[in-house]
Amino acid sequence: MALYAMGDLHLCLGADKPMDIFGGAWVGYMDKLRQGLSVIGPDDTTVLMGDISWALGLEAAAADFAFVNEIPGRKILLKGNHDYWWSTANKFRQFCEAHGFTNMELLHNNCLYYEDVALCGSRGWFFEEDNGGTHNEKVYNREVLRLEASLKAAGEKEKLCFLHYPPLYRGYRCPEILDLLHRYGVRECCYGHLHGPSHRLAVEGDVDGIAYRLLAADYVNFTPQKLR
Repeated sequence: MALYAMGDLHLCLGADKPMDIFGGAWVGYMDKLRQGLSVIGPDDTTVLMGDISWALGLEAAAADFAFVNEIPGRKILLKGNHDYWWSTANKFRQFCEAHGFTNMELLHNNCLYYEDVALCGSRGWFFEEDNGGTHNEKVYNREVLRLEASLKAAGEKEKLCFLHYPPLYRGYRCPEILDLLHRYGVRECCYGHLHGPSHRLAVEGDVDGIAYRLLAADYVNFTPQKLR
């Protein structure tokens, strides 16, 4: 009953946007994903940390979620900046029921559990999403509130936090999100989003008492990483 995590599958089985066009590690990435995901067993839990599908709507994402459905065990999904298919939790549940997809849950304004560990998270925010490097206050504040709702729901349990966007990297810090991680006693935070040359900007290891890990698919060789 292991806990795995990986971000940025960028599935495109229902859309014409294969990541192979970016070259490098992404060439043949679907085969790499199939091989990497084979480490997961039917009793395991896997957190998929955003940018799951390129599809623009749920029905257009059906083929991609059929792929996710084939991953053994429980799947916990986090929103990424390219998950345009994302709607509401209720619509996602209805979509899964209609297609016979099982063992998928959304980590969104809530926390879920792996044994006694609270799995918390949100998409987060990133300056690159704003024109001129200034925050879109409405969207940014909403992301901060979502993360706090998730952390608060965990109570006094040990918290393992998942974000799509990095809360910090070389030359960048998101102080409001970092403040939440410290205030709610998070000791471990995993994130994705950074690809290719951006990997060199990643911050990993202990920073002010929190252990950070980059788990973008191309960074971990398309193999989910065992966290517990």
